[in-house]
Order: sequence, then structure tokens, then C-alpha cells
Amino acid sequence: MRLVVLISGSGTTLQNFIDRTRDGRLDATILGVISSKPGVLGVERARAAGLPVAFVEPKPRDTFSERVFDVVRTFSPDLVCLAGWLHLVTIPPDFRRKVVNIHPSLLPAFGGKGMYGHHVHEAVLKAGEPVSGCTVHYADDTYDTGPIILQRSVPVLSDDTPDALAKRVFEAECEAYPEAIRLLGGSNNHQRTDT
Repeated sequence: MRLVVLISGSGTTLQNFIDRTRDGRLDATILGVISSKPGVLGVERARAAGLPVAFVEPKPRDTFSERVFDVVRTFSPDLVCLAGWLHLVTIPPDFRRKVVNIHPSLLPAFGGKGMYGHHVHEAVLKAGEPVSGCTVHYADDTYDTGPIILQRSVPVLSDDTPDALAKRVFEAECEAYPEAIRLLGGSNNHQRTDT
């Protein structure tokens, strides 16, 4: 699978992809990285790995999606992976079912606008949920509503803090996202739930 990875922050998911493609656990090639912020750690991680990096300024908003996919097309990827990408983009027809995202909850629970990172984990704990996890799904033109590809669950412990839960969920993400990419490499119609 030929990947383009979109980031907005520290690039921990990108680093997971880099490590797994290098050691053979993920049969994929990262063609390039697009960041919505120029000075983030994820850009440093990409450059340290020798990956091409492009920056797409989010403003003006009305042309943002078009500008992002203009850059994506220069790489000719099989799949676009949102990895800590914090912007809603309109997906053009030639990239439908070619853009995937990972979300730190078991969607449809705790998804939607404003539900990212610690906001999700805090909401899970406040709701008293016994289980959380992550969801890899196709991205569409709204937040966290595209068809689910794969989910992984983790227990919520009685003494959990948002940081502790975030760490456990991220460990699940590190397995789930590469597994979803492998599934999509074999077929574009897989849907699977692992608990």
C-alpha cells in the first residue's frame, strides 16, 4: 500500500507507521506527509525518516480541502491516512473510500465535532463507561461518521485518569491502524470488529 499521511501535531501515529514499515510489520510505503501546521514534532519525525513533507495552510477555509488534495494527488497514493489530523476536509470523488481515520473511542460513541484527544477520554470517564477503545473508519465529509473498518476495545479501570486511559487506547491504536491498512491492501470492502 502506498500511503500519504496527514498530521496536525506530534506525529506519534506517523512514527508508528514509520517504525512498522521499516521492520516489516507493515507492508506499506509512506510516500509523503502533509501537515496543517509547520512547526510540529510530526514534521520533525517525518524529516528524520527522510520523508517528503508538505505544509498546507488551513486558511482560507473555503479552498483548504481542494489545496490538500491537490498536494495528495502529487504522490498518487493508494490510501490517505489521517493521523492526528484536526481538520474536516471535503473528500473529492476520486478519493472516496481512499481516506481513513483513527478515532480514540468505539464509534459511534464519543465522536463528533470537538471530540478528539483528551476530550474523548475525559468524556468516557465522566460517563462511567466500562470499556473504551479505538475505531478505524473511512473518512467522509462529517466528523467520525464514515463506515467502520475495524475496532479494538480496552478496559476502563476504576482508577483511570485521562492520561492513563489515553496511553492504553494509543497502544490499541498502534495495532489497529496497521491492521486496517493490511485489510484494505487485500480488499477495499473488509469490515471487522475485534474486541
